[in-house]
Amino acid sequence: MGGLPIPKSSPPMPDLLLELLSEEIPARMQRRAAEDLKKLVTDALVERGFLYEGAKAFATPRRLALHVAGLPPRGEAVREERRGPKVGAPEAAVQGFLRGAGLTSLDQATTITDPKKGEFYLAVIERAGRETLDVLAEILPAIIKSFPWPKSMRWGAASAQPGALRWVRPLQSIVATFGPETETPEVVPFSVDGIVAGTTTRGHRFLAPGPIEVRRFDDYVQALERAKVVLDADRRKDIILHDARDLAFARGLDLVEDEGLLDEVAGLVEWPVVLMGSFDEAFLDIPAEAIRATIRANQKCFVLRKSGSEALAPAFVLVSNLVASDGGAAITAGNERVVRARLSDAKFFWETDKAAGLESRLPKLDQIVFHEKLGTQGERVARIAALARELAPLVGADPDLAERAARLAKADLVTEMVGEFPELQGLMGRKYAALQGEPESVAAAIEEHYKPVGPSDRVPTDPVSIAVALADKLDTLVGFWAIDEKPTGSKDPYALRRAALGVIRLVTENDIRAQLLRLFALSFARSYAGIQLNQISEASDRVQELQKSQIDPIEIQRLLDVISKEVTPEGAKRFADSTGQLAWEVANALLAFFADRLKVYLRDQGARHDLIDAVFALPGQDDLLMVVRRVEALGQFLGTDDGKNLLVGVKRASNILRIEEKKDGRAYEAEPDAALIAASGQPEEQALAEALTGARADASAAVAAEDFSGAMRALSRLRAPVDAFFEKVTVNADDPAVRGNRLALLNALRAATREVADFSRIEG
Repeated sequence: MGGLPIPKSSPPMPDLLLELLSEEIPARMQRRAAEDLKKLVTDALVERGFLYEGAKAFATPRRLALHVAGLPPRGEAVREERRGPKVGAPEAAVQGFLRGAGLTSLDQATTITDPKKGEFYLAVIERAGRETLDVLAEILPAIIKSFPWPKSMRWGAASAQPGALRWVRPLQSIVATFGPETETPEVVPFSVDGIVAGTTTRGHRFLAPGPIEVRRFDDYVQALERAKVVLDADRRKDIILHDARDLAFARGLDLVEDEGLLDEVAGLVEWPVVLMGSFDEAFLDIPAEAIRATIRANQKCFVLRKSGSEALAPAFVLVSNLVASDGGAAITAGNERVVRARLSDAKFFWETDKAAGLESRLPKLDQIVFHEKLGTQGERVARIAALARELAPLVGADPDLAERAARLAKADLVTEMVGEFPELQGLMGRKYAALQGEPESVAAAIEEHYKPVGPSDRVPTDPVSIAVALADKLDTLVGFWAIDEKPTGSKDPYALRRAALGVIRLVTENDIRAQLLRLFALSFARSYAGIQLNQISEASDRVQELQKSQIDPIEIQRLLDVISKEVTPEGAKRFADSTGQLAWEVANALLAFFADRLKVYLRDQGARHDLIDAVFALPGQDDLLMVVRRVEALGQFLGTDDGKNLLVGVKRASNILRIEEKKDGRAYEAEPDAALIAASGQPEEQALAEALTGARADASAAVAAEDFSGAMRALSRLRAPVDAFFEKVTVNADDPAVRGNRLALLNALRAATREVADFSRIEG
């Protein structure tokens, strides 16, 4: 158990046991609620100076429980000195001091002398340590009344009263005891809305519903176990998993494990009993994913595989909350009836969808609004298909196949099966596409264009899948940027950060060269133009409606003005020009967003965020693959002694330039004068100038060849001459011409390193 360690003492320190028994708590809320209870109680104790040895919270479908071990029986005594006003201060100030210190007269205060400011009143306040039991009685009711359930309710006659208790389900009893293990604990004296804390709880609702008297945590756990309640959720999970595996093994089958379902089922039972049911083998004609989704979603059951095979078996594992007298036969039969009915529905959906095909579903997409400002799903599919065709050559895909896959990619959203089980989107589309004879790459792209969904999800590698996945994500990003619906703070309702990370992974993990600014601008222009043209079309329709109704001539004229401005040649050109300008503005803003996402991605892989800033500071860095390679090479270079020392020298040069350019009101961007350098007679200055000429040319050539490691090797030759220059040469020489030339030399050094990155952005 984690906690705040305090020195062990003798006799043993007391423990707190708290249980809140209620009607069934939704499984999805239990684990978070247990952690909230632990945090709220322990934070409140620590805030009041009560440290503890450890704490652990528990949850079952009917109860939250908390055990806090090693609390002191009473708090530490407090002695506080509070300084008051000067002796002879106004009466109002004196009275305020007395009230704040809890004194009745100045006789209870003393005076102190400040050598500089004179005499002041001083109150010495001593408070005895509070009894822990009293503190618990103070904090626990407040925590219970303000508990942060995502959803809560009121109940009974008291619910009509202001400030009535709200709980996730009706609260039935409270156990709250405090004391050492060697003595009989005391009940924490409090009540909440008429529910008085005590020592009585109840066991399993059906198997042991009678009252149980408990005193301390160890007794409590054992008493619940005897009353058919397993308190620890992780232990319930372990029981379910091992019993399910054993039952499957005994039948020659393998359990299809599902961590999410296991968590949920463990939150539905207090005494898990694992049983096995079966269904008609004819249902195995349905895709395995659909069978699993049906049985999982409707019955919270696990599916099974034939041993050593990926093929499903006509059987499932269910978890009961009862030890039935018939061995679970009736429970199993009831689940089998429901599973049979659900699989019959799934079979009907499957057969109906197969007969209809994907093509016939496309018109329905025109009836589904994707976003009120971005049009229908059908319009979005048209944009994605056009963009996928443009992207195809960049990723090595066939343009016709990419466009075909994009046109069919969303069709399964309006199938019967996906309508019932949305989590099967893409997967069912792939199966239906294969059945209707689509090329394998088209069928695969329909499933894979959603990927990668998260940082651990697989990245598609087939070129057609890559083209459609990129088009889908870019259209989403650009579309929402077009209507100014960007993520703000922790809010990202359209998962735009995830979409950007998906683009980054698709590009970098597949070694794709793509100029994002151009793609953003093209996609934005198409989306924005489509939005505007839709509005013009809607305005035209509205004019016709209003003319027929013979009303609102002002509205008619306003709409006519909108249309006339856009359909004339001049209006069309103005529209195209403004759209193009706006496209580039938004494209640059979106690139900055990608830079932030790339930082997150590379930081997770161990890269430094400042190196990404240093690379993005260079103009035209919208090829993510090249950015990543520059960052990798830069990181490796700065890990060497040459890299570290050169960074120090370049940053020193940049700082000098920044100061002197600001002071002089000019930039020193001219090439250094070789004659002045030769005339200075300082070999270190000449050596740096010569080294810069060669290193800059070699670094530039290496960057052009996309050999960033080679560029770093070229720059590493500057380390020694830079060190020598700063050691021997005075930059701010008395001769203005020499000074200016040396500043130009430092600018040449800065420019040489900017072949790879802006070293001034690098920390250290």
